[in-house]
Amino acid sequence: MKFLDEVEFRPAKKIESRKIAELFSIASDGVADYIWSMGAEENEDILDVGQKRYENPDLNFSYKNCTVAEYNHEIIGMLVAFPMYVEQNNDSTDTDPVLLPYEKLEEDGSFYICGVAVYEKYRGKGIGTAFMDLAELKSRELGLSKLSLIVFEQNKGAKKLYDSLGYSEKAREQVVAHPLIQHTGDALLMVKQLKPL
Repeated sequence: MKFLDEVEFRPAKKIESRKIAELFSIASDGVADYIWSMGAEENEDILDVGQKRYENPDLNFSYKNCTVAEYNHEIIGMLVAFPMYVEQNNDSTDTDPVLLPYEKLEEDGSFYICGVAVYEKYRGKGIGTAFMDLAELKSRELGLSKLSLIVFEQNKGAKKLYDSLGYSEKAREQVVAHPLIQHTGDALLMVKQLKPL
């Protein structure tokens, strides 16, 4: 039996928000850590901030928009994705300058793959690709004809995967350096147009 046949992909539960926050921290290469650090109270663990955020069902960054991969009763990976609609008259002057590049890389009317992460020991087994396939299915279910994601150009492994799956670069913005963010260079908006079935 193939490894993937033993992995269950299912909607996340609120009680799993801590694990989701851990995985999203990995997926974001430090961007989530930066955001959570700004919302943390003195001596508060930033993962506690992330957990509280994912426990909130009213946010896009919620367990309700997460799919987890479970193997042997253990969560080993997650996908966070939701429909992206961009306000046309959005005034970005109030946006944190560190976060502004990512705000500029939003694709209106797309199914936005906000984060995909798999714990290191389970990488290279097809879980990431399976998550991407699930995102395409969900996008079609919602009547959306395209998917979008943001990837750091320095994250060559992820960029190679997205290239192989038919994603194309649409725009790029220079990363604002910060000690918590693991990459410099450019962040890339990649978009995939879905072909009619």
